Amino acid sequence: MNIVPTPMSEQALPPWRRCVLKVGSSLLAASDGGLSTRYALGIAQFIAACHADGKQVVLVSSGAVAGGRAILRERGAEATTLAARQALAAVGQTKMIALWQRFFDRPTAQILLTHDDLRNRRRYLNARATLRELLRLDVLPVVNENDSVAVEELKLGDNDNLAAIVAALVDADVLLIATDIDGLYSANPRTDPNAQPIADVAAITPQILAMAGGAGSISGTGGMRTKLEAAAKAAAAGIDTVLFNGTDAQCLRLLAQDRLRGTRIRASGTHLQARKYWLRHAPAEVGGIVVDAGAARALAAGGASLLPGGIVAAEGEFKRGDMVEIYLRDEHTQQVIARGISQYAASEIRRIAGKHTREIETLLGYSYGDSVVHRDDLVACDPAPSASMLK
Repeated sequence: MNIVPTPMSEQALPPWRRCVLKVGSSLLAASDGGLSTRYALGIAQFIAACHADGKQVVLVSSGAVAGGRAILRERGAEATTLAARQALAAVGQTKMIALWQRFFDRPTAQILLTHDDLRNRRRYLNARATLRELLRLDVLPVVNENDSVAVEELKLGDNDNLAAIVAALVDADVLLIATDIDGLYSANPRTDPNAQPIADVAAITPQILAMAGGAGSISGTGGMRTKLEAAAKAAAAGIDTVLFNGTDAQCLRLLAQDRLRGTRIRASGTHLQARKYWLRHAPAEVGGIVVDAGAARALAAGGASLLPGGIVAAEGEFKRGDMVEIYLRDEHTQQVIARGISQYAASEIRRIAGKHTREIETLLGYSYGDSVVHRDDLVACDPAPSASMLK
């Protein structure tokens, strides 16, 4: 029996300026094992409409294995082993990137990541800096897991979780996940005529996860469980997740007009609140950065980055990407005024302390940017420094 799922109701999409859009292989794989433009075209039109509206999109795309299978079919290549799957992914990456590039006049850029890249703080910062620069240059980043070298990470649906991590990485306002069904239902809508659409989810609970079934189970549809797990990660970072049907051209047109016919999974607090909470409570390395009164005033007021000119000293042996505390010190007291992620190691800060930002590259031979601690990675600590210390 062919069951027609109950349609989702239409709702307003919260305003956003930057999103991560995840597209799975089910929307890109052709019946012959290659890649198809059937649904990719509509998704590309949505991305182009967002771009025309001044919005930024980071695309997390699957499809490399399917692309590789089409190229190597005559050589008998099948994803029967991990090595074979990795070989197909390596060959198919160019095919997948070419699929997306054909739709856009502006350039696309391939970013290959593993979860190890994002767990390591220094590589995390490097990846974030690259993605931000690509967005600034009006380039469409196309992110995929580095399947040709990943081992433990190479799992069905894992790009959903990668997309959630990338959303936090680039400070996205929303995570959009394109599926091959309309959104979340109370049961599998393809087999259960009583399945009801769930248009709004306040939080990912065990009951909500149960609606998606177990990973790889018959009741799981469209890899829904991994999508909900990804939504939970995004929610913890203060980012809403939207599930929508990427095969539905009308749904995509509505989405470009900030109208959703799908499922919205709400964040637990705002992205800024989540970020500031993490910065305030994450463990800091031993040592820290000592600043002068001028820098302390700027940091206490909020909205300022820590530049080398306001630094007096660096203590300890922390590394680039470590969480550090920032101190104001006088002859009698020392007070933590802020904490954040250092863009430079302690040894590097000692060489550039008190200098102008334009001298960084001359002194070090390279530069990670003007900020020692960028304002997006910094939170002021209460109470504020006393007036006597700020004189």
